[in-house]
Amino acid sequence: MNEDFVEAVLSVVEEIPPGKVMSYGQVAAQFGSRSARGVGWVMSRYGSDVPWWRVVQASGKPPSCHENSAREHYDAEGTPLRLTGAAYRLDRSAFVA
Repeated sequence: MNEDFVEAVLSVVEEIPPGKVMSYGQVAAQFGSRSARGVGWVMSRYGSDVPWWRVVQASGKPPSCHENSAREHYDAEGTPLRLTGAAYRLDRSAFVA
């Protein structure tokens, strides 16, 4: 993966305010890319040092396999959620416009 792409992804993610989220595609669009999958790849390999829980699926689902640990961050930051039984999604109001 291109080092500039990795740096661009991590830079955008660092700027997402507490209590807000962006989809993988929104992150890519911030620096002129259409590679949501590329953003996912970067987050899976390098995202542990940035607020990774603020990057979610476009449907509002939290990062796969990290639902429990992400939920702790959402609750601490007051991020709006939509509860559906035992599962949850991020409310549309949580997305950065």
